[in-house]
Amino acid sequence: MITKIPFGERQSRLSIFEPDAGTLVVVPSLSLPQDELRKITGALCYEERLLFLLLTLRSPAVDVVYLTSTPVDDAIVDYYLGFLDDPDEARTRLQMISLDDPHTHPLSEALLRRPDVIARVRAALGRRSGTEAGTGGACGHADGDAEASTGGGAHGDGTHGDGTHGGIGGGAEGGRDAWMVPFVVSEHEERLAEVLCLPIYGPATSLAHLGSKSGGRAVGEEAGVPVVRGFSHLRSLTEVEHAARAMRPAGRLMVKLNNSYSGLGNAVVTPDGRSLVSSPTSFSAAGETWTTFAEKIAERGAVVEEFIEDRPLRSPSALARITPGGVCDVVATHEQVLGGPNGDVYQGCVFPAHPDYRAELSACAERIARTLAERGVVGLFGVDFFVVRTDGGYRALLCEINLRIGGTTHPFGAALLTTGGSYDPASGTLMCGDQPKYYVATDNCAAPFLRGRTPGEVVKMFHDEGLGFDRDRRTGNVLHLLGAIPEFGKLGFTSIGNSAEEAAELHRRTLRTLCPPA
Repeated sequence: MITKIPFGERQSRLSIFEPDAGTLVVVPSLSLPQDELRKITGALCYEERLLFLLLTLRSPAVDVVYLTSTPVDDAIVDYYLGFLDDPDEARTRLQMISLDDPHTHPLSEALLRRPDVIARVRAALGRRSGTEAGTGGACGHADGDAEASTGGGAHGDGTHGDGTHGGIGGGAEGGRDAWMVPFVVSEHEERLAEVLCLPIYGPATSLAHLGSKSGGRAVGEEAGVPVVRGFSHLRSLTEVEHAARAMRPAGRLMVKLNNSYSGLGNAVVTPDGRSLVSSPTSFSAAGETWTTFAEKIAERGAVVEEFIEDRPLRSPSALARITPGGVCDVVATHEQVLGGPNGDVYQGCVFPAHPDYRAELSACAERIARTLAERGVVGLFGVDFFVVRTDGGYRALLCEINLRIGGTTHPFGAALLTTGGSYDPASGTLMCGDQPKYYVATDNCAAPFLRGRTPGEVVKMFHDEGLGFDRDRRTGNVLHLLGAIPEFGKLGFTSIGNSAEEAAELHRRTLRTLCPPA
């Protein structure tokens, strides 16, 4: 079991946004509750949300190996490489590897059943180092049989069980640094990392509970960060009922599954004084009932919390990271754009968070990051808050911790890498020289007239309409989820401006162009 990324001192401050050298093996596997993912339009195309990492190829010492379930349209790859000064040269350092299989299982799980693809990844990793990665080392499997891997993995000190260093991830002599960048870490990602002999830029599964709804509340309390009033570690509907009664709610309650995605594991209840099941309830996921929800509570656990009634609801989020060397910091704050029947389903974000509470968000997120770092967590993660009005201004309450790449990661990465800016922690802004940058992003633009079009046609349309990215001003739209266009007419985009007003107006103009009023 990998408990800490086995990097040497030179990678102790590694950032996946701006690596100096090495190979990123991107595994954007949606290793999440599959019943929730099936309710997201074009969910398989969400594997494309990490394509902004292709922009790390701007460094000539960086290679990228990007894995997907189905092939990514060449026009999409060309689009991202087009942000670089020398797209043709960058392409020589990029390997796009697909299973060519629109399976119903997470990508990482399917990869473990494909020794042929594993062999291609090993060959890609060996190109720059002059050796074939994962062969002949302590954790290699020379026969290419991914299924032969059973537990073990790299230890936190960069060694394997026999004390030897193995593969390029562990810094073997003559090798080249490489590491896996997953969307989320599950047992499948850990097993795949062992097969490929790569460290993971993400938390070990043994620490996954810290990112559950119950675990997040405990981390917040340990870090001294205020949390929403409620109860944790509930394992049955009966326990949820008891907790709800103990809260003596004056208004609505929120019941949240411990492990859920994008708000789809939530239920808002208006207690009727008898039982939750008999009370008016609004489930965030379509088709959910108390019967199905109770089964999920028993399987995953749940929390029950006070429903925040403040309107407008302010639910900002902080994006933080912990490096392999334990250095932790906040890299961005955002206002989340929420929708759905209960106003709790992620739709997009606005950067940066409101200045009235931006500093408090960062301070709270830093305390949480330090607490997680002490536990051995590594990687990017999101910390969501509610902000409520007080007599003195605003107060931040921890909502949840997402120990994975979240919905604000790809907009920030796209803005950072296309503008060439840097995050200024003092002001909480993205600075490009003396010019701050702002953006508004969405994952959920569905335009019926786009259905049946190709990604290349839509990229050209954005350019022709003056909605593309202006490399001179470093403003404009950066697109994602382009692969969802032909079948679903859906895409995402990040609208970047030199002021909050410019970014918001570009976003509105883009939406009007894609979805004109009837």
